[in-house]
Amino acid sequence: MNLGRLQKVDLRKVWLSEPGDFTPWLAGEENLGLLSETLGMDLDLVAQEQGVGPFRADIVCTDGLTQSTVLIENQLERTDHTHLGQLLTYAAGLEAVSIVWIARRFADEHRAALDWLNDNTGEALRFFGLEVELWRIGDSHVAPKFNVVCEPNEWVKATNRPKARTTLGELYAEYWLAFRDVLEARSSAFVIRGAPDRAYVAFAIGRAGFGNNAVITREQLNIRVELYLSGKQASARFYALMQERPAIEAAFGDKLDWQELPDKIASRIAYFRPNSDVEDRASWPEQHRWLADHLQRIQDVFCKRVAALRDTDLS
Repeated sequence: MNLGRLQKVDLRKVWLSEPGDFTPWLAGEENLGLLSETLGMDLDLVAQEQGVGPFRADIVCTDGLTQSTVLIENQLERTDHTHLGQLLTYAAGLEAVSIVWIARRFADEHRAALDWLNDNTGEALRFFGLEVELWRIGDSHVAPKFNVVCEPNEWVKATNRPKARTTLGELYAEYWLAFRDVLEARSSAFVIRGAPDRAYVAFAIGRAGFGNNAVITREQLNIRVELYLSGKQASARFYALMQERPAIEAAFGDKLDWQELPDKIASRIAYFRPNSDVEDRASWPEQHRWLADHLQRIQDVFCKRVAALRDTDLS
């Protein structure tokens, strides 16, 4: 068997400048989808080069899963103090919750700075550091790759909160940690970062504005998987998929719950498992197997359909 060899490509051979080439490329829907998959978010573009006082932030997005602001600052060279200062200035001016710094290479002192910020700013802010690379095999197209070099330690943040406020959050964190073990044992493509202390975990499905989610509804004693659509195009995309409802449900193997959520500027296509009590730890293995199986079904049924949607055709 003949195998090709990976060849690293100089970033500057593809993107000559940050504002003129790299930022517009990164803001593209497909590329935000790749970044969403890396970060476990659902990024929906708000603006490029958005004004913040006398300065301009590279990219501003909304995380469709939390409706919070995400700031992205990028550079094609090694990280430097100037960009660190800009990052903090923009974050304060935009009241961003997640701050993403992308660079060719992270200096040790800047990785340490983001780690310190994650450890000392509480759960309200999240700082991510990513290195970007370009690769090709032989004469193939150049392919981008994002490597996470620092990210929030959600488990530390969860356990550092006052005990009276953490009981439910700790339960969720333990539940998702146990689910992460199930996914890793299966060598699943679904990856849970940290220990989320909330009622859902989100996975990218290859396009911004869409997420493949696993969700706990504790009060109703059920769990669900869902394709979650967010952003201004959510409703139109929802109805476009709904036109394929019979074929989609046939491929999935059961009826799905189609919910338009106009108050949230979002929609969901969900499948529920009733009688699933998150506080019944003895049933966790069975719940986790169900979630893993049905997340994969959502991925298999919707991935190509989501990619094929053309917003210009939606009315």
